[in-house]
Amino acid sequence: MNAKVALIGSGNAFFMDEGIGLYAGKYFKENFTYEPALDIVDGGTLGFLLMPLLQEYEHVIIVNTSSDDSLAIGTIQVMSGDELIANQGIKKTANEVEITEMLQICSMASHCAQTTMISIVPEDIISVCVDVTPALRSHWERYIVIIAEELEKCGVAAKQKAEIMSLDEIIEQFANPSIEHAKGF
Repeated sequence: MNAKVALIGSGNAFFMDEGIGLYAGKYFKENFTYEPALDIVDGGTLGFLLMPLLQEYEHVIIVNTSSDDSLAIGTIQVMSGDELIANQGIKKTANEVEITEMLQICSMASHCAQTTMISIVPEDIISVCVDVTPALRSHWERYIVIIAEELEKCGVAAKQKAEIMSLDEIIEQFANPSIEHAKGF
């Protein structure tokens, strides 16, 4: 670990919109260079297994979905780990439960990274399909901009590469693991 900041893409690519955090992580890995270094982690649905990362880094940004039915589809929330703990988070999916509880446990450790959660409200996390709904796709660019702004607040400048891998190309890699395996996360 050379970087002081980690970006963790979290979610489950098999349940439609729930994979958007994973896709965002992959999008940042493929399409940007960073100064200083940034570690990008495919957090999937690892939940508690991500706990060591919160103790190794100074800043951790977790990108995922928030199944908060009181908010409109595509609403993007940026919350600190402390705010998430205080609000008890949204706990509809196993991943949401584990992330909130992991933050609570790590907050009692001698060192816990300053954690930021960037969540987007999905339309569909029930359908078994590796894809993103049109409703959520319409918010993709704004989601990416907000993540880049949060990286900047952590002191990491993201410079876009000349060739861009599209959201559809990233989804295709998740839908066809042999492509993903050949490239690596």
